[in-house]
Amino acid sequence: MTTILKVENLSHRYSSAWAIRDINFEIGQHGVIGLLGSNGAGKSTTMNIICGVLNQTEGNVIINGINKKDNPRLAKTQLGFLPQTPPLYTDFTVSEYLTYTADLRFMDKKLIKKAVAEVMDKTGISHFSSRLIKNLSGGYRQRVGIAQAIIHKPKLVIMDEPTNGLDPNQVIEARKLIREIALDHTVLLSSHVLSEINLLCRDIIMIEGGRIVFSDTMDAFNNYAQPKSILAVMDSPPPAAAIQSIQNVTKVEFLSDKQCRIWFTGSSDITQTIIAASMQQDWKLKEISLEKSLLDDVFKQLSGF
Repeated sequence: MTTILKVENLSHRYSSAWAIRDINFEIGQHGVIGLLGSNGAGKSTTMNIICGVLNQTEGNVIINGINKKDNPRLAKTQLGFLPQTPPLYTDFTVSEYLTYTADLRFMDKKLIKKAVAEVMDKTGISHFSSRLIKNLSGGYRQRVGIAQAIIHKPKLVIMDEPTNGLDPNQVIEARKLIREIALDHTVLLSSHVLSEINLLCRDIIMIEGGRIVFSDTMDAFNNYAQPKSILAVMDSPPPAAAIQSIQNVTKVEFLSDKQCRIWFTGSSDITQTIIAASMQQDWKLKEISLEKSLLDDVFKQLSGF
């Protein structure tokens, strides 16, 4: 696997307090990787250091084999960044702005016109090339922001809350565009919307208290916390109180006449206990299954709430 981003022993201190400490991870080629963390966890500090907004106190950031500390200008040519509020000059036309951002990245002037046309086509804004950015909707402004982040064909694209403030239709379009970009680029995406992370991301990195508390696949994140509820379907269900009297059952909620959700503590062997009770009392149990932990529950457990 080709390593696009390598973070080694990354630490940063504000005054006497460490914001992050010994952050280590590697990201390979293509796909979307989610970056999670509660407010104040160190996520923004980590992103700002990777993007070159901050210089780290200790450690290294290596982008496509280039150490940002040794050669920051060359490293940044491998990087595209979409901050939470896109850095748009609203009195520019779309074409003027993208030409300007390409020039800022020291692209060969002979290649800029073609690059602007290609990136406008890719992000679906070609028909607005001559329109002032201030006259665009929020969704199209976001597309312009994405376009400036990929115009120089960087290996790594970092996006901070890329669907923030968009309406539902714009969110769908933005997510589709992010998936398309991830076919050619490695995307590091930060979002507080866990459902968005679940839809888009292949892997997850989560930072809490300035340290990495999780780094694995999306499936592993979904299965991190032990399930604490069961769904059961019975042809002759008893009253909720009868089920709740079973040891370790804490709550019972009927979702329909025959289906109920059963909360429990302790081991998942509770399923065997419920099966045995059904056989003894003729509840005619038809289906029983453990529910996956909710993403919010996993996040809370990892963040210590």
